[in-house]
Amino acid sequence: MVNTLSTQDLANFEKIFHPQRVAIVGVSAEGFGFGSNTMMALQTFGFKGEIFPVNPKGGTIRDLKIYPRIEDIPGEIDFGIIAVQAPLVPKALEDLRKKGAVGAEILSAGFKELATEQGRALEDDVKRVAKTGIRVIGPNCFGIYCPKSGLTLPPGSEYCNEPGTIAFLAQSGGMANDFIKAGKWLGLRFSKVVSFGNGADLREAELLQYLAQDPDTKVICMYIEGVGDGTAFFNTLKKTAMKKPVIIYKGGLSEAGNRAVASHTASMGGSRMIWESVLSQANAVKVANSWEMSQAALAFTLLPERSFKGITVAGGGGALGVTACDTAEALGIHLPMLKKETQEKILSVLPKPGSSALNPIDVANPGVPPEILREVLFSAAEEESVDLQILIQLLYQYKAFRRGGMPMKEATPYVGIAEMSEEIREKTGKPVVLVLPNNVQGEEDIDIEEVRRAARTLFLEKKILPFENLPDAFTAISRVNRYYERREVMKG
Repeated sequence: MVNTLSTQDLANFEKIFHPQRVAIVGVSAEGFGFGSNTMMALQTFGFKGEIFPVNPKGGTIRDLKIYPRIEDIPGEIDFGIIAVQAPLVPKALEDLRKKGAVGAEILSAGFKELATEQGRALEDDVKRVAKTGIRVIGPNCFGIYCPKSGLTLPPGSEYCNEPGTIAFLAQSGGMANDFIKAGKWLGLRFSKVVSFGNGADLREAELLQYLAQDPDTKVICMYIEGVGDGTAFFNTLKKTAMKKPVIIYKGGLSEAGNRAVASHTASMGGSRMIWESVLSQANAVKVANSWEMSQAALAFTLLPERSFKGITVAGGGGALGVTACDTAEALGIHLPMLKKETQEKILSVLPKPGSSALNPIDVANPGVPPEILREVLFSAAEEESVDLQILIQLLYQYKAFRRGGMPMKEATPYVGIAEMSEEIREKTGKPVVLVLPNNVQGEEDIDIEEVRRAARTLFLEKKILPFENLPDAFTAISRVNRYYERREVMKG
């Protein structure tokens, strides 16, 4: 269903994302700059290939020889990183090509985004060199983050080095940096992240085409300010979305946002109506901000590849149930009423008075232990109309249940909840999703936040999907539902 790249194209992309010999042009033995920072980030992050710093002054940096010229590097190289002043970039790019590099990322700014004649001319020079046989990421970008190969973008030495299945394409280097950092604690693990800036050569359509064929990538996220070829992008997006979820955050749809992206990456934001129509026709997953993008990506990563038509919600407190019903209905999610015999079975183990088993299931007390919740969720999972269950856990309530100054980690049964949720999923085939609201955030409640983070980490280790609140959970699940349902329709 997806247009395929040639064998040579795929081989070149492989070298770009997994290079063995990298030249960094613009590294200085003194002071700091993008070149030096990138080199140190690669070393600290764990890049296992060879690094060749380049600067006309020569010298050494961190026990590595600095070569005065690219042509002085012994042997061929696979990939180049350019961090010199804009007027010097085309020559450096040409020298890298002659040295065998199949690709290069240009961190330098000062091109088309300046909206000056000189900037546009320099970017045209970059395009000219690229056409002679070297693929270019940038200029005005942060480049590539690929945990599997050890490539990272500045200042990414502290990024997570565990490979994953999520790819992210971003015109903004800052957005790429923030998304990678947030992913570390959110549980997002990446196959590839590309900050491509102005996109003089490689940009959204061709990178998307590659990711559609990349076996390491299962979910694709994109932050787009503008596209180079609208028709090519739409056709590639539609074909890719038939194979993998593509989550898109489109920047610059407002009048002010349109002006901002023009000065950022020299892109045109475009009409909101046109973009919404394009994304809908392609069955892309449209999100309004990076937080929604992260929640959708996590849902697509941890949930089975199908829609979930019937959902139960269980938790302590009647108001939570009311919120669940209102939010679910607005997003097209069905909360089926449980059968009378199922209700009776659930009520037989819940505390009284105050509990309810209609769906939402009100367990009456936020401190109901995991062994009771296990019986509740197993009973609900027996219903054919139930595909997924949401369990709301108010961990902060356990602070009031402590005895004798017991530490919060001991007072909170999150380990039992994780084990119970995993067991239910494995035995019934129906996922359990956790919602962990945080309604107390004062300095005196730091211990509660520590427990929430420990619980979240454990849930993620067990592939249990955690959310901060119920609306986030329903919104992400509804996006999963819509994508898989529409894909089946589009398949015919």
